[in-house]
Amino acid sequence: MSPAKINELFDTLRAACARQFGFNPRQLTAGMRYVGPEGHGRDVVHVFRDAGTHSQITLKNTFASLRATAGEKPHWSEAEQARYRQTDAEIEAAIEARRVELDFIRHSALYQDHREQLLSHYKAWPGYRAGEPNPREAARTLIVALADARDPRLAAFAEQLHTQDPDELAHLLLAPCHLELEESRLAANLAAG
Repeated sequence: MSPAKINELFDTLRAACARQFGFNPRQLTAGMRYVGPEGHGRDVVHVFRDAGTHSQITLKNTFASLRATAGEKPHWSEAEQARYRQTDAEIEAAIEARRVELDFIRHSALYQDHREQLLSHYKAWPGYRAGEPNPREAARTLIVALADARDPRLAAFAEQLHTQDPDELAHLLLAPCHLELEESRLAANLAAG
């Protein structure tokens, strides 16, 4: 399907979801991805999926439907729908809060002390070490080891981010790695270009 047709479908989706569910068109633009058509003939619907939660919306003509489940997993909780109804001011506040959080993580003693170790698990990093666990597993293993050792840097990190969950802490600790990988890729493109 052509990009122009997909853009038309997104325009229709934004209008339908704003009218039917009170969703913010900006949130739909940021969160939804076009999956493709389903069905045949007059029963064709166009499917869109949230990039993070994988919740789906189907669009038939100018009518949108939220798919309550995808396989066994329920979707479109009240919290997720509320996120799509956020105002532009709420979206901006959330973006700023995430930027502040990311800045804290990137400059934290915990991240700085383990930065090279964390980055070495990414294939796109120049210091990549083959045969190691994936970044998520490596970060979780690091968090568990530091928790067992009662590391004060981890304690301060967890307190600031309001979580003790090893998986969530690992996810947060890896966030700056993605920025550094993108910066490294851009620098390489500039040098080559």
